Amino acid sequence: MSFKDPKEQLKEIKRGLADLISEKDLLAKLEKSKSTNTPLVIKAGFDPTRPDIHLGHTVVINKMKQFQNFGHKVVFLIGDFTAMIGDPSGKNETRPPLTSEEIKVNAQTYAQQVFKILDPDKTEIAYNSKWFNDFKPEDFIRLSSQYTVARMLERDDFEKRYKNHTPISLHEFLYPLIQGYDSVALKADVELGGTDQIFNLLVGRDLQKSHSMAQQVVMTVPILEGLDGVQKMSKSLDNYIGLDDTPKDMFGKSMRVSDELMIRYYELLTDLSTDEINQLKEDLASGQKHPRDAKVELAKFIVSRFYDSATAENCLEEFNRIFVKKGIPDNMPEFNKAPSEQVGVCGFLTELKMTSSNSEARRMIQGGAVEIAGQKISDPQLKIDLTAGDEFIVKVGKKKFSKVKVGSV
Repeated sequence: MSFKDPKEQLKEIKRGLADLISEKDLLAKLEKSKSTNTPLVIKAGFDPTRPDIHLGHTVVINKMKQFQNFGHKVVFLIGDFTAMIGDPSGKNETRPPLTSEEIKVNAQTYAQQVFKILDPDKTEIAYNSKWFNDFKPEDFIRLSSQYTVARMLERDDFEKRYKNHTPISLHEFLYPLIQGYDSVALKADVELGGTDQIFNLLVGRDLQKSHSMAQQVVMTVPILEGLDGVQKMSKSLDNYIGLDDTPKDMFGKSMRVSDELMIRYYELLTDLSTDEINQLKEDLASGQKHPRDAKVELAKFIVSRFYDSATAENCLEEFNRIFVKKGIPDNMPEFNKAPSEQVGVCGFLTELKMTSSNSEARRMIQGGAVEIAGQKISDPQLKIDLTAGDEFIVKVGKKKFSKVKVGSV
């Protein structure tokens, strides 16, 4: 294989990074790779703590794909062993570990979903239980001896918890060491992660050095905010776009991204160049491009990437038919409801916070200002059924809209 010029590789790889330790080391590794015609080993680890991969994860996976396109060896490491410990990164309290069965199920979904981005023929799926299941107590003690408590307490979340007298379990100190040892086991040249992982990634460098190995280059990417624009994308916070979402949900969720957050999604999730993104910013600032049009293009890109362009066009047509032509806004509160029979409509509107009281709901209905699923409601005594799988829009007055999704039993 003939590798692309190392400086050209470096220029593209640097785009969108938060940390690179160090650029000099990475360039040297790329130059050696080209001169010896040997691919670098690129590692990124993911603990299967949830069954779904979402767009927040793909920021790292996209960077893996970039290395893969340059001909390097990509190792998608599933931390089935580390997941039993629970990564304390960014946590202000101890996180309960998962059971082995939960981890096994989640790990299987990860291995399937990642190939929506990575080339399955050029990707190695590894599990860190492969080497840690063979570890004996003395091996863990020996590993623990290679780092001090003082160094561990330099980590931001540990330091805060220690100062606030918040409990830190001893097993949490093992997590960075175990993640770091993964780099030793895989002989990683580069390790990728989010900015909240930088301490763990640097531990990997230290452990490689103590094992007389060349130290890996550490690269971090920004944490992608979720649809709320505040907290990082997370399934537990229900602010995520999942790789296994339906095209319709993927498109609709993308249209909920705020105008301010939209540019960040372009930067971290698309393959637009820096010049193209800067031009987009200028067009939006000058009014040459409407924010909604830019958001539509983003939604189409996301759906096309994980499905296809024809599906994305169908999603746009349906979105326009349901929302635009009926004057329904792109962004509205969403409510997930359990199935139920004979729900009073006035109480339902109040529960959705679309009216301040049942009395106000009654007045709005009597005034002809309430629509549910496109049907005007005229009877304040109406009872409605919430059937599993239903999804509909509730409108009160001219400006209040909510989307209701009815889950399964």
